[in-house]
Order: sequence, then C-alpha cells, then structure tokens
Amino acid sequence: MNTELLPRDGRILCAVSGGADSMYLLCRLRELGCDVCAAHYNHSLRGEASDSDEAFVRDFCEREHIPFLAGRGDVRAYAAENSMSIEEAARALRYDFLGQAAEARGAAVIATAHNAGDNGETMLLNLARGTGLKGLCGIPPVRGRIVRPMLDVTHEQALEYLAAHDIPHVEDETNQQDEYARNRVRHWAVPALESVNPAFSRAAGQTAALLREDEAFLSSLAAEFVAEYRKENTLPAKALYGQPFPIASRAVRLMAGRELSYVHVQAVLKTARDGGVADVPGMAVGREGDRLVFGIKPAAPIQTRTVLVPGRTDIPEAGIALICTKISAFPPVVHKQFNIFFFNCENIYGNIIVTARQPGDRLRPAGRGCTKELKQLFQETGVPSWRRQGVPVLRDERGVIAVCGVGPAERAAARPEDNNIIQIEFIRL
Repeated sequence: MNTELLPRDGRILCAVSGGADSMYLLCRLRELGCDVCAAHYNHSLRGEASDSDEAFVRDFCEREHIPFLAGRGDVRAYAAENSMSIEEAARALRYDFLGQAAEARGAAVIATAHNAGDNGETMLLNLARGTGLKGLCGIPPVRGRIVRPMLDVTHEQALEYLAAHDIPHVEDETNQQDEYARNRVRHWAVPALESVNPAFSRAAGQTAALLREDEAFLSSLAAEFVAEYRKENTLPAKALYGQPFPIASRAVRLMAGRELSYVHVQAVLKTARDGGVADVPGMAVGREGDRLVFGIKPAAPIQTRTVLVPGRTDIPEAGIALICTKISAFPPVVHKQFNIFFFNCENIYGNIIVTARQPGDRLRPAGRGCTKELKQLFQETGVPSWRRQGVPVLRDERGVIAVCGVGPAERAAARPEDNNIIQIEFIRL
C-alpha cells in the first residue's frame, strides 16, 4: 500500500462499503496508527441487502471504536432527474456525501479502496469507449483531497490479509452480474488478459504510472502556453492552431475549464483556423479578429424600429442610439469609422428603419463599384458570425442604405454638392 499518499498528521476519512477491499483499507490504516474514521454511503439500490451492508459496517466500527458516519440517497431517482446512468448517479451522490462527512469529522483526506484491478479495468473501459492519454492513465492516485493508496494492492492480496487477521467482510451480489459494463470487463476481458500475463493488473498499474508522467509533462507545456498568451478569456487563434495537437488540445481544455471530447476539441481548433462558432458543453467558442474567444455571448438581434428624422432612436438591445439631424451642407471632414452616415434626402424612399440583417440583404458600398451580400462584407470587415445579428442595418423602402461599421449604399450616400442631407450618428448608450 502506498503510504506516501497518507498525511503524517491529520485525520483520514475512510470510505467503507463493507467489501473486502474497503475493510482491508480501514484495518490497514488502523494498523499503521492513523487517526481514521469511517464513512458508509447506502445507495438504496439493493433493498434489504443495502441496509444490511450499512448495519455491518456500523456494527464493526462500534466494536472497534472507530468513529462512523452513514448517509443514504435514492440513486435511481437522482439518475432519472439528471439524465445519468445509475453508476454515474451513485458516484456523484457518494462523493458528495464523503465530502460532507470529511468536513463534519475534520478529515484532511478521504481514502478510497480502489485497487490494482479497478485501475486496470478503468483503463480498459476508457480504451473501449475511446480516450486520449489522460484516460489511459487510469485512476489518479490523488484528486483533490481524495487519495487512493491501494492502487498497488490486488483484490487477492486484500482477501489474504482479511483471512490472516480474521476480519469479516460482505459480498455485493451485484458484482457477479454482467448488467454493468465494469463487471463484464472484470469477468471476461481481464481473465483473457491474465491468460497472457497473470500479473496484468500490476503491469497495467505500471503503464498507468508512466503515462501519468507523460500526461503531466504535456499538460505543463499547455499550461505554459496558456499563461503566456491568454488575455482574459481569449487566446491568439493562429498561435493556438499552430501548436502540436497534444499541446493545443490541452490548452483548449484548460481554457474551457472542463473535459471535452476529441470531437469538441477538433471543432474549437477548426474555429481557430477558419472562424465561425464551435458549440461545446457549457459554452460556445468563436473567433473575433485574430483571437479565439471562449464563452462568447451571441448579440441580441436588432429589433425593427422607425428612425426619427430628426430625433433620437434608442436601440437598447445593442446598447446604442441613433442621433438623426438634417444639415444643409456636406461636412468638410467625413468620419471614416462608418458610425456616422450622410444621406441625400432626395435619394431616400419612404421612412428610414433600423433592423438586423435579413436573408438576401445586399449592399453596394459607396465608392467600391461592386455589390456584395452582407455576409461577405461582414467577413471582409472581420465581424464574427455571432455578432452579426446585433449590427444595425439602415434601410428604406427600396432596401439597405447603410450598415454600421461597413458603410453607406452608393445610391443613398450624400455627395459634396448636396445641400439637403440627413446625418445619422451611432452613439453608445
């Protein structure tokens, strides 16, 4: 057992199901002189058998004067409410209880009885489902305050210890059923591999340890990249896409702050290269200029409004207002940022309205000599796709007369000789 994972001072909360492995762990911790307390979670999945297991652990701890806490929950109901498998729901509820129990007992760490066989099974399950290097690292010896000191101990060793010390344990009959994927791997895949190498579980553990070192090194390179190039919730798109995939993929997961599948990582890297938006669990990622933004917020569509001429027209969903005035002479200096437009009144047909872009919208920008779809103009000016519905488009009865940030239409733009001009300026609210 890896005693280096155990605190030299401080209490250890031992998760005890009553099975051979957890009873081995509890008694070995006592044997080592640790300040240990026990916690048992009743998943309520096996009726009286679940209650019997809880009573067994409680009675053993009372006889041995080991502080004990128990918890229980309705795993099936929780799984249904949260669209989870029974195994996922059981794990979530169990670890939540263990965390609370550790707080209640003032425990420094929580020790669980995952053994060498569990580790090998986890590696095989992850391999079967499809995984990267991290999944092949198996069960981490330490995760937060969870420690797993038995990853170098086999189930058979635990049974031998219990028999030698006359320590009782319970058997969970569901461990013999092939309903769960882990049991099928345990009953069929592992024996086949042990026929090749009887020490399969130990060999898998050694492999996992080596892979964890590789994973830690690659993760450190990704962390260095993020630390150097991150600005708030963005990374430089070209620099990210130019990294070797092992670094880029880990940088993406770091920025996302969650586990992402290979497909989701590829979608983010494609967005870094080509633009657009990648939808990943819990957020959307999009490119804005030369930066990749994690957690974009799509612009609210501009609502259709008639522009007051003259007057002020607020567009609160975009955080801007239109100030419209009539002037009698073309200004000596024309603003080049395309947030102030000058129109010849005689070339405006009907009312001026402000809207979001519409399918098929086209604009012939003044002085450009060509007509283009707004989508193409947005691409040319670097307006990302998720912001486009929030870009104000001015139009009259004949179509688009200007697009904020892009320019005015040739047919409506005022010229230096005009003397009946509408000026529309976009300002921030």
